[in-house]
Amino acid sequence: MPHLALYTFGVLKSPLTDPAPLTQELHESGEAVYREIGRHPGYLAHAEAADGVRGAHFDLDWGAWGEFAVPTWYGKGRTVETTALATTLSLWTDLRPAFDAVYTGLHRQALSRRHDWFERTEHPGHVFWWVPEGVIPTWQDGVSRLEHLHGHGSAPHAFTFHHSFAPDGTPTRIKGIGPNSDHVR
Repeated sequence: MPHLALYTFGVLKSPLTDPAPLTQELHESGEAVYREIGRHPGYLAHAEAADGVRGAHFDLDWGAWGEFAVPTWYGKGRTVETTALATTLSLWTDLRPAFDAVYTGLHRQALSRRHDWFERTEHPGHVFWWVPEGVIPTWQDGVSRLEHLHGHGSAPHAFTFHHSFAPDGTPTRIKGIGPNSDHVR
């Protein structure tokens, strides 16, 4: 059974090392959100540095998740002092569990604060795609899918919650969102 890959990307208003209260709130909420999502039904795994070290995303060993990459539109720093991004790469069993994890609990509360922390942009903030069971998506996979989504819209290759696709490439909907939302996945 295929698994669902999710890549998220956002540009922060200030670098991750900014000591300002808003940046500290982002860090504190992020750790709690990760713990909660890690216990959510349907969650399988997320990219973590292979050696458990924290630092500039660009300098870490991500193991099977591949070399760290960002979309071409990211124009801020790449050092520990200047990096201003928040990004995730994760695996899920299906769309419904991912949707429930994103739009409930602590992550839902954090979403309500996103405009405090993130720059507003015309670029998509997340992308999904299906991978065969046992395949670990890479950061570069996520970047290329997000850029494809930005340039071409939702397709089986790269899609969003609101315009999603089943593993066989047919359009699907999650009950409660989008047109014809009575279909349940």
